[in-house]
Amino acid sequence: MGIGDNRKITKHKYITGKILHLDGDKRYSQRSEYYYRRLGLNAIVKYIPEKDQPRVVYKLLINYMPDILIITGHDTMYKKGTNLNDIYNYKNSKHFIETVKQARKFDLIYNRKTVIFAGACQSYFEGLMYAGANFASSPSRILIDYLDPLIIAREVATTEQHQYISIDDISKKLRDGKKGVGGVGSNGKMIVL
Repeated sequence: MGIGDNRKITKHKYITGKILHLDGDKRYSQRSEYYYRRLGLNAIVKYIPEKDQPRVVYKLLINYMPDILIITGHDTMYKKGTNLNDIYNYKNSKHFIETVKQARKFDLIYNRKTVIFAGACQSYFEGLMYAGANFASSPSRILIDYLDPLIIAREVATTEQHQYISIDDISKKLRDGKKGVGGVGSNGKMIVL
């Protein structure tokens, strides 16, 4: 804007979406907390082993009422490249899937529309999506960057509620694009006052 330009500059106040992040790795949960804090996002990060996430997620959702739920940790395929649709071929996908299902039960009862990212390296992408995730890893069964779920959370949290975000809108910001993360998308969760 040049000198003498009479356009008004409007300052909006806004509230970013609230994030609840469950991570099965203590070190990554600490790094995630630092990332969110550095960006000034409203995020609660809990270190919870993958096998315990389904058991505690409902209570945490009631306590924090987040707009966005991130479910991560570690995963792997026991027989790489085969049995892609066999839940028993994945180390922790069954726990992530059950956590998503519990979160969707919460949404039904409390009339919420939580945006969910679920999964980790080599997770059962189709199972996570079928359970109700908006975004999940890993369509190509590859190792994902630990920042990928955080980038999804950031984009959803800082996009206005009336705007829809697809994986196409975010994929260029992810290390491996749509090979590492896929999904159906969601509306943003930022409120402009």
